[in-house]
Amino acid sequence: MLRGFTSPFDATVVSLLQDSGADVIGKTNCDEFGMGSLNIHSCHGPVWNPVNQDCATDSLEARSAGGSSGGSAAAVAAGLCDAALGTDTGGSVRLPASYCGVVGLKPSYGLISRWGVVSYADSLDCVGILASDVDTTERIFHTLAVFDALDPTAAPLGLRKEVYQSTEKRLSSINFAKSNSLEGLRVGIPQEYFPSELSTEIIQQLRNVVSELRLRGAMIIPISLPSTSYALSSYYVLASAEASSNLARYDGVQYGSYVKPPPGTDITKTSNVYAQSRTAGFGEEVQKRILLGTYALSADAFDNYFLQAQRVRQLIKEDFNHVFAIPNHYSDSPVMTSSKSPKVDVLLHPSAIRTAPLLNEVSSGASDLSAYVQDVLTVPASLAGLPALSVPVKDSDRESERWPVGISVVGQWGTDEMVLAIGKVVQDLYRES
Repeated sequence: MLRGFTSPFDATVVSLLQDSGADVIGKTNCDEFGMGSLNIHSCHGPVWNPVNQDCATDSLEARSAGGSSGGSAAAVAAGLCDAALGTDTGGSVRLPASYCGVVGLKPSYGLISRWGVVSYADSLDCVGILASDVDTTERIFHTLAVFDALDPTAAPLGLRKEVYQSTEKRLSSINFAKSNSLEGLRVGIPQEYFPSELSTEIIQQLRNVVSELRLRGAMIIPISLPSTSYALSSYYVLASAEASSNLARYDGVQYGSYVKPPPGTDITKTSNVYAQSRTAGFGEEVQKRILLGTYALSADAFDNYFLQAQRVRQLIKEDFNHVFAIPNHYSDSPVMTSSKSPKVDVLLHPSAIRTAPLLNEVSSGASDLSAYVQDVLTVPASLAGLPALSVPVKDSDRESERWPVGISVVGQWGTDEMVLAIGKVVQDLYRES
């Protein structure tokens, strides 16, 4: 749809990087309009995972880099750049990070400007960061996490300061940065994040991390997020509904590539003109989600699908608010919780249900539902607008036949500094092993 289009301006995040001295060396191949979990929905072809170079010349052994920001993760994993940007709507930075053995951060919603980003789902979209280590990720986050008046969804300065002070106060009480001890750190393990599809290999890697954290003094607390099982359904209804609205502008007349209707078409009916351009310009996956979203917003389905999905989203937010020690400063109505409820600083869970799948095993067909299940562990944090960091916990040695595994650290809204700090701890655990 945007073939041949050149933007007349830079996105805020690109300008901030360049103003800070960074070199932007190129663009990456990602799923069309950010829609996909495996980076197979692109007019440029699928992205191959570069972790194992032996697969680079064998299409039968090629594995997915994850999506939708798979090209960005692959570029970092291949050593083409120090870091890359991507967008995360429901896991599109964390999933590629897990598959490619790099670090991937989805920041708190509203902290990094979305000005200049092509919209998929406005209430979910975040600019994410992929890098080879947490330190680089943190440097770029500090450069980008500034208030931008051009972004209507930007978190206000006062709110940023308030949550930053709360985070710093909590971090100073743990004081793990100056010693090997994690005394005082409370880590929650959500019991609902272990679906039947989860690989036993990944479960073992998480257990290893949890054991190491416990040995260093961290308190491991099982917690429950009961609305998790409804998150994936809610996400696809809401994201598709917003996509159908956002992508309506690409009609071939105002925006997007124009395809001339065949002879005999009644061009007095605008729907005929739009249909030709949109059918030719949008890929199959994008068309599918637009149709799903349009149906969810129709009069007959609005109450049963869209409104119900919004109610589920609110329940998911409340689940997170019940378990975090730091209150949600971003919420209009903070949840009142019982003093007996478990309180944690961060959550720890697998980033993906499996390691990178073979590309010849995945399909872009309409009947293949396995690709959508990939997001089951990442969409809850997206629906709640929380910061989430995927950290590789298995050595991604290119000479090894093993494939990377990612573990996610999730925090309360605005506690990105805490998430990054705990991410460094997890990173050091596997580097020392």
